[in-house]
Amino acid sequence: MKCSGVAGSMSFAVDGVVFMSSVKREEPSWPDVAGLQDVLGYKFNDISLLETAVKHSSYAHERQAGDSNERLEFLGDSVLGVVIARALFDAHPAWAEGELTLSLQNLVDQRSLANLARDLEIGPFLRLGRTELQSGGVTKPGILSDAVEAILGAMYLDGGLEPVEKCLRRVFAGALDENAPRFVRDPKTRFQEWVMADTGAFPTYVCVNDSGVDGDENRFTVEVRLGDEGWGQGTARNKRMAERIAAIIALERLDAREAAEATDATDVITEEPVT
Repeated sequence: MKCSGVAGSMSFAVDGVVFMSSVKREEPSWPDVAGLQDVLGYKFNDISLLETAVKHSSYAHERQAGDSNERLEFLGDSVLGVVIARALFDAHPAWAEGELTLSLQNLVDQRSLANLARDLEIGPFLRLGRTELQSGGVTKPGILSDAVEAILGAMYLDGGLEPVEKCLRRVFAGALDENAPRFVRDPKTRFQEWVMADTGAFPTYVCVNDSGVDGDENRFTVEVRLGDEGWGQGTARNKRMAERIAAIIALERLDAREAAEATDATDVITEEPVT
């Protein structure tokens, strides 16, 4: 008996007689993209724009299904920035440029947009190729955030800035409220900015201990250094968190030093003159 196969079928021979059998692959199914309109709060005039917005490049290439969502993603990225920047500008007249910029970056970065996609349950609507589906593409932050930008780009082409603005002001209502707190930079960024301003150099983070035990809450110990001088150590289950703790300790040391310097300066100023 001899067997051979091609995509979608298999043949085998018994005593010189060839038999053919088909191997049918189960096709993935997706919900109707029109259902996204309720989530977005906007009804498209041209639904094909929304269909393109949820079409990942892996699907478009695999199915030869026309354009992917990449061009819409490019457009949506710019539209998103303009709308959020204007909303922040209007909501926070007392904020300085740097505070507005930090808040803008925080709202439009990949993490924020991926979380938004999860909250709106956009993932199930995304058309992905087989390999991307099998690797959990509908949960990947990059794919989710790109899809949000593409959808916003599609909304802009279909209805202009107004529906995009309404949607974003609704989903980011808390962050765009006039009473929203100022965005606080992460400790690593804050410490690096001080080091750069004071010395012109970059701090370095060195792993000084690794228990090698998966799941160990205290697996990694990282030290932040300025040159050869250690400024703080952090211990956590992953290096990123350990670095963050080390930066926090370094900032506390910096605050204590600056407070001491301020006290010394005050003592000098208030010291009674010698007569």
